[in-house]
Amino acid sequence: MITSYFRRQLRLSNVTAILGALAALFVTAVSAHAGEADLAIPDLHEGHFTSLGGLSAWWLLFLGAWVICGTLGISLYLRTQIHRLPAHRSMLNVADIIYATCKTYLIQQGKFLLMLFVLIACAISYYLLGFSQEAGAKEAGSAEQITPITTLLLVLLFAVVGMGGSYSVAWYGIRVNTYANARTAFASLRGKPWDVVNIPLRAGMSVGLFLISLELVMMVIILLFVPRQIVGYCFLGFAIGESLGASALRIAGGIFTKIADIGSDLMK
Repeated sequence: MITSYFRRQLRLSNVTAILGALAALFVTAVSAHAGEADLAIPDLHEGHFTSLGGLSAWWLLFLGAWVICGTLGISLYLRTQIHRLPAHRSMLNVADIIYATCKTYLIQQGKFLLMLFVLIACAISYYLLGFSQEAGAKEAGSAEQITPITTLLLVLLFAVVGMGGSYSVAWYGIRVNTYANARTAFASLRGKPWDVVNIPLRAGMSVGLFLISLELVMMVIILLFVPRQIVGYCFLGFAIGESLGASALRIAGGIFTKIADIGSDLMK
């Protein structure tokens, strides 16, 4: 009984300590509001890397963008490799049917995306024009003034670019996966276990590299060529468009997965 009493007291003291800590946290908490729009981007032309022969940050990012484009080329090369692999004619016909079904769905989702974007564009316009003083604020000591209209147009432009990026990745993934499905099934019939593993792996690498390279190169373009006072707003617009496209293309219960399952059943 004494042991149970001490256990209850210990539990009570622990609960009291936790509640006290939470109360102190809420009392002493200070609200902080920050986001992508508040990013402080330095002047990339100022400062140089002496270890790289005096190369500026702008040129370093510019050269890095070309490296990213090289990884995009690797993605397309993997797609070409998969496309050149042998496959049975009947399996190719099934793959074409799957691709046509996915393409029809994707076109319908594209129309739905455009309607959603109109609503998002209205909300962005209200925010940027309604708070034009903040959106058009210039950095201290800078003579360059960015008007709210210019900010709005650039944000909407990169929102469309982000949405188009998600849409193109979905289209590219459909095409590569239908290529890989037919050729993997044929490799299985031929008794090629290495190809059965290797073809889906290369297809996944191709789609993944395409996605990462496309998004990264667009973000670097924003950093390099957009006035640094509104880079944060453009990042925000790009993220909104990309997320809108990615979320809308997943509506209808994962239809891409269902179509892939149907295709794999037909090819067995």
